[in-house]
Amino acid sequence: MKPIQFYTIKSSGGLKVEISNLGAKITKLLVANRKGEVKDIVLGFRTADEWRTQETYFNAICGRVANRIKGGVFELKDESGKLKVYKLPINNGPNSLHGGIEGFNAKMWEVVEQSIYEIKLHYRSKDGEEGYPGNLDVWVTYTATKDNRLVIHYEAKTDAPTLVAMTNHAYFNLAGEGSGTVDDHVLQVFADRYTPFDEFTCPTGEIKDVEGTPMDFRQPVRLGDRMHDKFFEVWRGIDNNWCLCAADAPKELRHAATLQADGRTMECWTTMKGLQVYTGNWIEQHEGKSGSMYDIQHAVCLEAQNWPDSVHHDDFPNVVLMPGEKLDETTEYRFL
Repeated sequence: MKPIQFYTIKSSGGLKVEISNLGAKITKLLVANRKGEVKDIVLGFRTADEWRTQETYFNAICGRVANRIKGGVFELKDESGKLKVYKLPINNGPNSLHGGIEGFNAKMWEVVEQSIYEIKLHYRSKDGEEGYPGNLDVWVTYTATKDNRLVIHYEAKTDAPTLVAMTNHAYFNLAGEGSGTVDDHVLQVFADRYTPFDEFTCPTGEIKDVEGTPMDFRQPVRLGDRMHDKFFEVWRGIDNNWCLCAADAPKELRHAATLQADGRTMECWTTMKGLQVYTGNWIEQHEGKSGSMYDIQHAVCLEAQNWPDSVHHDDFPNVVLMPGEKLDETTEYRFL
């Protein structure tokens, strides 16, 4: 087994990021607030063994397909046009979540390029891994820019028709990891529509307006005033997908959300068409990197991705990658 290693990139603007070859995870993210106070704003652990065994999605790249695939099964035509059925591991109720039992978050990645401000990692997912067809090569590049942006660039190529839709699952607490709940974080999501979920957090297939619902975050909302609403009770907090644009909209970098707390403002910009907001509803009693205990709703995730379960809905964004095509997506976390 390859050793778990940690690499640091930083910008002239003061942004400092530590990345691991395990899961291509962000293991530290140091950001100053308006007073110049620097804190690590992502949850995590102290030792390599803890990173491998505890809360394995913390700040990781999730794939091949982030979020849920209903029933852990899908149909896809091969290169000859023959329709085949693929069965995936079930690891979240009746669904397959974040690529399966050992998705990209649990894999050892190879560092292929590194500089002071940038690191590029590669992983080859072999044909049949976690039930997915095709040999899939993926690359993720993290860049710390001089204007304090953390840019995540995703690329992928395949030798057979397959599914791919990655995300980064960073667990943010802008007051600093170990600071307790995110009740006082203020969130704004720039989306007019969302995908309603069933009791297993899979889309029903509907696309609804946020107007008049607890999903309306078009104006800034204090999380503690909204995430305890009965609407979110089935998920113990927010764990929902917003539609940032139409499924067939042209690719462009869009302002998805703004999160504020403790004198820090973080904007999420992305070329992806969805944003899953998750308020750490299932974090329970984990000792974090600074020795404090993490618990429910001690973090918020802004997971820029395609809409969940897209493979089962024709009017959802495409998640099929064909040979000769290249996946090319970007997400930026901008610190102001």
